[in-house]
Amino acid sequence: MEVEVSVLVAVYNAEHYIVQCLDSLLNQTLRDIQVICVDDCSTDGSLKILNDYALRDARIEVYRMAENSGQAKVRNEALRHARGQYVAFLDSDDWMASDALEQVISVFRRYPQTGCAILRVLIVDNQGRQRDYDKPIPSVMTGFDAFVASLDWSVHGWYVAQRELYLQWPYDDTCRSYSDDNTTRQHYYHSSEVRYVPSAVYYYRDNSLSVTHKASVRRFDYLRANESMKRQLQELGVDVDVMMLYEQQRWLVLIDCYMFYHVHGYQLSADERRYGLSELKRVWNSIDRSMLNKRTTSKFGYRPCRWWWLFRLQEWLYFTLRGLFGKNH
Repeated sequence: MEVEVSVLVAVYNAEHYIVQCLDSLLNQTLRDIQVICVDDCSTDGSLKILNDYALRDARIEVYRMAENSGQAKVRNEALRHARGQYVAFLDSDDWMASDALEQVISVFRRYPQTGCAILRVLIVDNQGRQRDYDKPIPSVMTGFDAFVASLDWSVHGWYVAQRELYLQWPYDDTCRSYSDDNTTRQHYYHSSEVRYVPSAVYYYRDNSLSVTHKASVRRFDYLRANESMKRQLQELGVDVDVMMLYEQQRWLVLIDCYMFYHVHGYQLSADERRYGLSELKRVWNSIDRSMLNKRTTSKFGYRPCRWWWLFRLQEWLYFTLRGLFGKNH
């Protein structure tokens, strides 16, 4: 039976956070929801907590992956069970304000041409301090404008979408990490209209234990996820200006990943370091330098360089100097 909203919750070792996450959903003022929890082979008590909640409230459904698969595949598994007219997601260490879904649905009802409704994100640190997402978001955008703004995350990716968008463009699972971001961009691109709903609040926990913070070889998935997005852009036939924007973004991600390699490489195994360096070199070779913004590439640390060894020397000097002045993170 169809419901108003299906909420996808991918869970992996979230026993310390999942109660707050689920309580925020069960306490929604919009009652007609389906909460689909998929456990990605957690090794802690997450699955037991999920099953206990499912016994208490029939709106919660619990599934378990056969093997640990990563967030994109887990969310796609959840999508297989979605019966909502609209689809939302909530990370297992985050939570929503009690009226968030009701606020979003009221916007979809008023503006049926809306494909995606973007929530207001409050970032919560370990001390409980809150701050808004860094960049202001327009109240209404064309899907194309939202798509372009999402290429460098001027517009973030916490949103609710019409179910049809998810059915046509499920999560990009080409990588274990980061490639799911590409799905957001597809949903924006294929929406007639995207609206920002500042009254619908999503609380994002700035969790130092998440994959984006840990020193893991998975960080280099970011490079392959970007390549997947570039292929999708080529398939969409976007104009050269958009391709230039994205190639610029790929270059910035390459520099960021090189900083990760420089700062945290010692925490990886020898094989992982070799793999990371080979990925960095491969992507460095693949980027179309003619599309890069000259204001960026004229700066030390961001120059493409003619030879790989020279690029590596530049990055070593750049990040070593940054480290001396306390700018590496």
